[in-house]
Amino acid sequence: MIGPLQTLLAELERDPSWQAPARLRERAQALDRIERAMLYLPAVADGSVDPNQALLDRAQALQAQLETIDQDVYRDLREDLRSGAGARRLLQYASDGAGLDSATDADGDAYDHLDALLSGVFQFEPPQADGIEPAAEMVFYQPTPARHIFDLIARLHLDAQDMLVDLGAGLGHVPLMVAGCTPARSLGVELEAAYVEIARRSARGLNLDRAGFVQADARAADLSAGTVFYLYTPFTGSVLRSVLDTLRGIALARPIRVCSLGPCTSTIAAEPWLRSDDDPRGDRIVVWRSVRTHEA
Repeated sequence: MIGPLQTLLAELERDPSWQAPARLRERAQALDRIERAMLYLPAVADGSVDPNQALLDRAQALQAQLETIDQDVYRDLREDLRSGAGARRLLQYASDGAGLDSATDADGDAYDHLDALLSGVFQFEPPQADGIEPAAEMVFYQPTPARHIFDLIARLHLDAQDMLVDLGAGLGHVPLMVAGCTPARSLGVELEAAYVEIARRSARGLNLDRAGFVQADARAADLSAGTVFYLYTPFTGSVLRSVLDTLRGIALARPIRVCSLGPCTSTIAAEPWLRSDDDPRGDRIVVWRSVRTHEA
């Protein structure tokens, strides 16, 4: 079936609007469509001349063009972040039709073109430790989908007096975005040393001095400077209980906010010292504020 790929390539070549730097979503969709269409080309026997080679060359050339545009975008954004001027441009990719169209677009745990954007800008390296296994009551690491991070930053209105602490920070997506796109400081607390080193290298490479990372068990880490605490269900059971008790102790001294995503939200919803105006569901970040004991 050559027809679908020919038709798709002709469509993309006729309408080059996807070449505009901001059209990340369209380029991601085009790359996916080309890849799927190429799967339907008939296979040829070893050593045979492929009658579809010219079509394949044309498709691969277009793929390379799409990817080159994205790499140029990532490079420009990295330079902007290094100079301290990257926040506005980076955040624009989650608006103006390039990212989130509405609050409902932040639902769910799937990944999309915005995750490719963050990976391209932050240049995460594969961890040296293969097959990292979580300890008991620790949840296997998955990064927060980028659209949730953009959504969270838009809702928190962080200022220079804030420090966001990401408990179970992994490769550092959330602390890096906070340091790059807001005046706040950020701290990633992560148990796996290989992830911490990758996050630190990303921060150094982009001059994000307001992002710090520590290798520590969240139960033993110094969380006292935090004003906002983020949990993408990094742990469960007694570990989560211990961390929530620590956060409640901090909240007795001053107001804090706790942000949750995933299954831990149902546990946090039962905490009498936290309140939220958000629907306490697991597929979108919920922002909680601490209240005094007599209000709880």
